[in-house]
Amino acid sequence: MPNETDPTTCKILVVDDDWLNRDLLATYLTQAGYQCLTAGDGAAGLKMAEADPPDLVLCDVQMPRMSGYDVCRALKSNPATQFVPVVMVTALDSDDEKLRAVEAGADDFVTKPFNSILLLTRVRSLLRIKLLHDQVEERNRLLHEVLTRYLAEGVAQTILTNPERYLKLGGESRPVTALFADIRGFSAFTEHRTAQEAVETLNQIFPELTRVVFAHHGTFDKFLGDAVMAFWGAPLSYPDDTFEAVKAAVEMRETFYQLCARDGGKLSNLGLGIGLNTGDATVGNIGSEKVMDYTVVGDTVNVAKRLQEAAGSGEILISEVTYNQVSSQVVAERRDAIALHGRQEPVVVYAVKDVVR
Repeated sequence: MPNETDPTTCKILVVDDDWLNRDLLATYLTQAGYQCLTAGDGAAGLKMAEADPPDLVLCDVQMPRMSGYDVCRALKSNPATQFVPVVMVTALDSDDEKLRAVEAGADDFVTKPFNSILLLTRVRSLLRIKLLHDQVEERNRLLHEVLTRYLAEGVAQTILTNPERYLKLGGESRPVTALFADIRGFSAFTEHRTAQEAVETLNQIFPELTRVVFAHHGTFDKFLGDAVMAFWGAPLSYPDDTFEAVKAAVEMRETFYQLCARDGGKLSNLGLGIGLNTGDATVGNIGSEKVMDYTVVGDTVNVAKRLQEAAGSGEILISEVTYNQVSSQVVAERRDAIALHGRQEPVVVYAVKDVVR
């Protein structure tokens, strides 16, 4: 990234078929402290810029093989170079030439013979703009990297395109499918392990489980000790959200036991219990302006949590509401209605064996 206060960090490409103009521009820029590269025609200059994007391009207009206008258009149409400032250098000073430069995407132009002070002033101004753009892009990249640690790629992109909506406190009622997956036997496992070993084990398991959530377009909510909470239906919703959630549960179970099998028996005493429920819930950012949690709350979520608690090791329990939405797409066994803590009426549940493949 160029540094406005240190011109030696800025790389400028001069493209001109006239060696005298090329050397003169290079001399001015080098004496001002900039790194300077040169190309003798438009095609060569474009190839150099695409291979290693500079911080600014000074480009002659009339050149063999490829005009400066064509070079500029090619640079501005390439995502890797579209924000590199391009200054057209021309002996023509007509309004038509200036219009053609603007239409090609040029950021500025200077006419020959050029004033070295004016040229360097324009170069510094454009490099300052380029620096500000690069800083914004870097911050956006870091923000995107942070968001994709918690959300699927598509969800992160949605939040970034409308942060005013998705990054403010408040909630809305949405139909969702909530999932809880808990590692069975982990408390007993930690009795004979150091704290470091316990953390390392969770860090071995959790990335695999969250990967499955993201692969099925789910929204990761949080880690709850040795459990994972996720949901489908917000902030993006799809017609097959419920089925994707159940598929994710099946794949999480498969992934977990594959992980246990290849770990040399270290995790053989652990299991995974999963519960899912579908219904309306409140989804949004809860907390304060400085610390907020994008989460889902309500009875739908509570039932999913209770189903997870009722599930045995290796079991996936889903509510009747969830089952009714995916009945033709899953292999499941109806269980006797069970009493869930906090609910007066027993709840009919289904144990998912597999999905229809």
